[in-house]
Amino acid sequence: MKPDDFRAQKDIVRRKRGAQSDVSKERHTKSMSRRITLGLTAVAALGCAAGAFYWLHARSNQPLPDVPAPEPPGFHEGPTPEKPADTGPAKSPGTVETKKAPPAVESGPLLRAGETLEFTANVSKLDNVANLKLQVAGRGNFLGKSTWHLQAFVHTENPLRMLFELDDQFDSYSDAGALTSLQYEMHLSERGQKVESVQRMTAGANEPAPDDATAARVLPGTRDPLGMMQYLRNVDWTKTPEVRSPVYDGHKLYDVRAKVAGTLASVTVPAGNYTASKVNIRVLENGVEMKDASFTLYLANTAARTPVLLEAVLPFATARVELVKSN
Repeated sequence: MKPDDFRAQKDIVRRKRGAQSDVSKERHTKSMSRRITLGLTAVAALGCAAGAFYWLHARSNQPLPDVPAPEPPGFHEGPTPEKPADTGPAKSPGTVETKKAPPAVESGPLLRAGETLEFTANVSKLDNVANLKLQVAGRGNFLGKSTWHLQAFVHTENPLRMLFELDDQFDSYSDAGALTSLQYEMHLSERGQKVESVQRMTAGANEPAPDDATAARVLPGTRDPLGMMQYLRNVDWTKTPEVRSPVYDGHKLYDVRAKVAGTLASVTVPAGNYTASKVNIRVLENGVEMKDASFTLYLANTAARTPVLLEAVLPFATARVELVKSN
């Protein structure tokens, strides 16, 4: 993949149900808030995938239902193949360098239906200002492909919550082999204002918009934030020094590059002490690297390669997203 490929995709195509024109100019979108505190939830929502400039946007004229949308009718739950816990490391997917979809990665024990990871987020000198839960909801068939349903839930905590109440849910339907995104959903609630976005990924310029979702035209092999996090877990960092992937965060398409900086880092988080692989993450937009933000992800050197810590340096603050509990 060359940087120019990402410049060509500057305008993401979104087609509403029954609409014929692109709304990539964001004429129907407004930020619900651009307070500094949103930086925390940006890290939480995109953190394990490497985004951090995610702003709540695309306000809908219709309120979000009290109960989040269920799994799509086309998604049928199926049994998840299980491998013994001592299964060797998954084969490295290698670096993505062309427009072709990346080679499939072996999920093995790295994706386990029902897995739940709970994190706390600290910003500058403020501890536990938000909590994040990552969950592997299940595996089934969607759009004719074997698919993982991945979820993330983000909530602010007091005292921040008294000023900035935020409760967000993200759903990803990612190809079970390459973890590329098929559909990405955002169910967002910020201080009583609600947004619902269901976006179907399409790499074809002339593919019709689905009846029940917005079409987002992306590059082949594009992942959403949740799929990207799981993809990074599948990399054998002892054999693959760097990987690259397009990532669509529901708003923009980025070029994300992750490079290992060491495999013996010592990490202490509420969940315990770990020896981890340290992965530095760079984010490019339209071929230009974001210079005012940096990210480091720590993956435990265990069979599951659990993400245990994300460190983010943002223009206005530093943040740590720490593992509290896993099951």
